[in-house]
Amino acid sequence: MHDIRAIRENPAAFDAALARRGDAPISDQILSLDETRRARIKSAEDAQAEQNRASKLVGAAKAEGDEAEFERLRALVAETKAQVAAQQAEAAELDRQLRDLLMTIPNLPLDSIPDGADETDNVEIKRWGSPREFDFTPVEHFEIAGVKPGMDFATAAKLSGARFVLLQGAVARIHRALAQYMIDTHVEQHGLTETWAPVLVLSEMMEGTGQLPKFGEDSYQTREGWWLIPTSEVSLTNTVNGDVVEASSLPRRMVAHSQCFRSEAGSAGRDTAGMLRQHQFEKVEMVSITAPEDGLAEHARMTAQAEAILEGLGLPYRTMVLSTGDTGFGARITHDLEVWLPGQNTYREISSVSYCGDFQARRMNARFRPEGGGKPEFVHTLNGSGLAVGRTLIAVLENGQQADGSVLLPAALHPYLGGRSVLQADGTLA
Repeated sequence: MHDIRAIRENPAAFDAALARRGDAPISDQILSLDETRRARIKSAEDAQAEQNRASKLVGAAKAEGDEAEFERLRALVAETKAQVAAQQAEAAELDRQLRDLLMTIPNLPLDSIPDGADETDNVEIKRWGSPREFDFTPVEHFEIAGVKPGMDFATAAKLSGARFVLLQGAVARIHRALAQYMIDTHVEQHGLTETWAPVLVLSEMMEGTGQLPKFGEDSYQTREGWWLIPTSEVSLTNTVNGDVVEASSLPRRMVAHSQCFRSEAGSAGRDTAGMLRQHQFEKVEMVSITAPEDGLAEHARMTAQAEAILEGLGLPYRTMVLSTGDTGFGARITHDLEVWLPGQNTYREISSVSYCGDFQARRMNARFRPEGGGKPEFVHTLNGSGLAVGRTLIAVLENGQQADGSVLLPAALHPYLGGRSVLQADGTLA
């Protein structure tokens, strides 16, 4: 959410920043609503002062025996009391309208990120590894002979419908090994705190990280009102919701492996084959809570942590800085990591690492108390995939596939597979 004071001070700059995202100017609407709200607050305060003044005079008139003045003042107190209540209610409603409007407006992009309309304007800033040269035509993950026994879409469709998968046997074990490898690397090498958090959250938590109110159709809500998390960013970031933490406790660096749920609204017809785009999937998510001056350095750190997972698995990738037209609602800057998928002969997103500034913190009212005292300030928040487990499984299978239908597995996974290094063409590990 945005600071209304900053919009008052420079509405033109606010509109110009939104225009870089392709959004229409909105500061006039915001400031008009804000001006009306403040006028109602002032009227309520003036009426309250009049009520207080008259209340003091009521007793004096009674003591002096001036019955006429007593009745006049008592009627005035009652009248102003009603005015105060009505104006306070109107001011509260205008305050709600202003907050609701601000909650729908995306974050302002950093000046440094490239202008653009969509993903075609993203800019590559790093490339690691070289795509393997095959002496046969590589296929997509679900077409590899050794994968087919352990990746069952038909049974998943019977159970749950489209965009689900049933993993079994060796493929399920590789999937689990990948998540364990990611968590161990982030905890032991990157110093993140392993966290296990609920996947059912309150609406206020979804509002805090920006999924609500604008993107409710992208997620699932239960009959009881809880929401299934689209990513554990929601659970981890909201651990400081409503809190004032000590500056000495920052940065807070967390990582969680969780189930994630997305309705994939608006994605009909996209990536329907295989397990690239699913309603239920697993992710290892990183979240950092920092002081404002450390936000951008933390973003670079988190990007490097996600890259390290891909490098440890020997998977070629490129790092992109997203253009203004492709940057997510809550982010000021986002780095996308795109892994090479030989079955599709292209790079596909496997991680997004975003710096949100104080945008989420304002929605959550999450602050820190500066060392040495002073007024509490809003924390800055960051989140990033480290990595999407299912997509990493796809990349491992496609990049390691052999002509006979087997798959050579990355050395980093061997300890998690009991020393086994190959998914054989019959679907077993060896």
